[in-house]
Amino acid sequence: MLQNKKALFPLLFSLGFAASLSAPASAAVVASIKPLGFIAAAIADGVTPVEVLLPDGASEHDYALRPSDVKRLQGADLVVWVGPEMEAFISKTASAFPAQKNLELASLPAVKPLLITGAEEEDEHHDEAHEHHHHGQYNMHLWMSPEIARQSAVAIHQKLLELMPQSKDKLDANLEQFESELATSDAQIARQLAPVKGKGYFVFHDAYSYFEKHYGLTPLGHFTVNPEIQPGAQRLHQIRTQLVEQKATCVFAEPQFRPAVIDAVARGTQVRKGTLDPLGMGISLGKDSYVKFLSQLSSQYESCLKGA
Repeated sequence: MLQNKKALFPLLFSLGFAASLSAPASAAVVASIKPLGFIAAAIADGVTPVEVLLPDGASEHDYALRPSDVKRLQGADLVVWVGPEMEAFISKTASAFPAQKNLELASLPAVKPLLITGAEEEDEHHDEAHEHHHHGQYNMHLWMSPEIARQSAVAIHQKLLELMPQSKDKLDANLEQFESELATSDAQIARQLAPVKGKGYFVFHDAYSYFEKHYGLTPLGHFTVNPEIQPGAQRLHQIRTQLVEQKATCVFAEPQFRPAVIDAVARGTQVRKGTLDPLGMGISLGKDSYVKFLSQLSSQYESCLKGA
């Protein structure tokens, strides 16, 4: 009998281990994309885990949910995302979420008045491809706005407070620290970018409007609205003309999109090439990761525009 028990222990252990592999613990907060995860991580720090759905190197514009992603979404206490116009890959699953776990940032009353419409973005640069592939009425890259980020943090704080009222003191302290650090960083970035105001440049796609508007930068336009779609010949000719006439100081690619078209358009001109990372790929989740993300972005602008 004792021998049978001894034989049973490894079996039970292996079964338990296999079960733990097949059913990973779900995070309390799942953010659709990394910058939203940065904001959530600041508020949830020391209270509950945060995970990001979109893997590094993937694009929110064409991602497809895997079965494991659906499980993570269904198992989460709170899902933080922009909305169906940005993350279409979540919409079907999100439609079944109860209201208390579904935080759709674009629909928040405090965020709606801050949205930039398509009409505010370089109307003169709209070409046929632009018209057919816009995300909708509004630019949905909301995480690029420090003010929308602050409002998002307030909303995440409120949702977590409803879920975990016992952690009120910690959640309150986290929100207060986030708002304080964001204000300090915001002032620092404004000083950092002041010398490059007025310098013209092109970005790869229209992800940066909130950041540019907030800090008074002067983009000449973008190559494409949807990074999955190559810009047309007419668009490239317009950009090339402006580069040749030295209206642009810099053209920016992105880590996950380095199309040869940028090299081709800039070849033979004096324009510098830089990289902007709209998703903070190299930054790990932490309580100060959103501030790091903004600072990294501002340094990427400054470096290319100043020629440092």
